[in-house]
Amino acid sequence: MEKTLYLTDLDGTLLRSHQKVSLFTAQTISWLVEQGMLFSYATARSFVTAEPLTREIRGRIPVIVYNGALIVDHQTHEILHSHVFSSQQVEEIYSQLMHSAVFPIVYGHIGGREVFCYCPTQINEATRVFLDTRKGDVRDTPVEHPKDLCRSNPFYFTCIGEEEKLYPLYQRFRERYSCVYQKDIYSGEMWLEIMPKGCTKASSARKLKEWLGCQRLVVFGDGANDIPLFQVADEAYAVENGMDALKEIATGVIASNNADGVAKFLLTHFSG
Repeated sequence: MEKTLYLTDLDGTLLRSHQKVSLFTAQTISWLVEQGMLFSYATARSFVTAEPLTREIRGRIPVIVYNGALIVDHQTHEILHSHVFSSQQVEEIYSQLMHSAVFPIVYGHIGGREVFCYCPTQINEATRVFLDTRKGDVRDTPVEHPKDLCRSNPFYFTCIGEEEKLYPLYQRFRERYSCVYQKDIYSGEMWLEIMPKGCTKASSARKLKEWLGCQRLVVFGDGANDIPLFQVADEAYAVENGMDALKEIATGVIASNNADGVAKFLLTHFSG
């Protein structure tokens, strides 16, 4: 019998618009996992912010975070796989961002501890608003000078701001690195996220599928960062509230995130 990995995006897909998993979704998916369903998520979030939101779902297999940059053991929280930049790549990205007066949030590791670094005196208001939602986060690591941003062995750059600044950088970086350029579904701000080349939800999904010995991959999503995932899946379903470009390449369109579309689909299609 073929084994299937079911993989979902979180924000705008599994999570409702208030950034929570409904009781129906949590109970339904937990029950299906008990019946043998292999279920996980692939998100742009970190494990630190994704895990509390999905705690009620009794997942047992690794999860994909930071748009594929890390695969994390759901139970031990151990990093099982990661993508990293070379020092030369970090210097190139940093130099171009500074030249464009774009001050990013830089995710990396210091002494084995995951951190995100930013320069409080330089960030724009949109970045400040986002960081306000991360107050108390154990990774929070402000630095005094922009030159200190990249001392954390970076694996992920997040830039929030105006299209006029970010789009030219996206055009410059998109061939050499994995980039996601899209409007944030909560704030409406433009985001440019820069990761090592080959780092996507799709590449990590393939790795997870191989680890688990699955023959099929069924995925769910709503946004631009889900496009590579849809392209490698055997079946791909866009939620009704998803972007048109994703719906165009989807196997089908299911009910919206606020209508528990993923859980309802799984309940009627998973046969154990």
